[in-house]
Amino acid sequence: MATAAAATATSTAAVPFWRAAGMTYITYSNICASLVRSCLKEPFKSEATSREKVHFAISKWAEGKPEKPTIRSDSPEE
Repeated sequence: MATAAAATATSTAAVPFWRAAGMTYITYSNICASLVRSCLKEPFKSEATSREKVHFAISKWAEGKPEKPTIRSDSPEE
């Protein structure tokens, strides 16, 4: 019984805390980046906020071929 508890404690100790909290690394990274940007003073804060915007393309696939991609923007103010 003590061996099973020790094995469980050892296996959970190797798990990163963001994974143990149920987050993906991308989610954790986005939270950290947002906190760092909010702590910056001007003019660095506005420069970092402008780099925060992300643009990406989404393509649906039909019958094994990609359809025309849709350009998307993922930014906090939208």
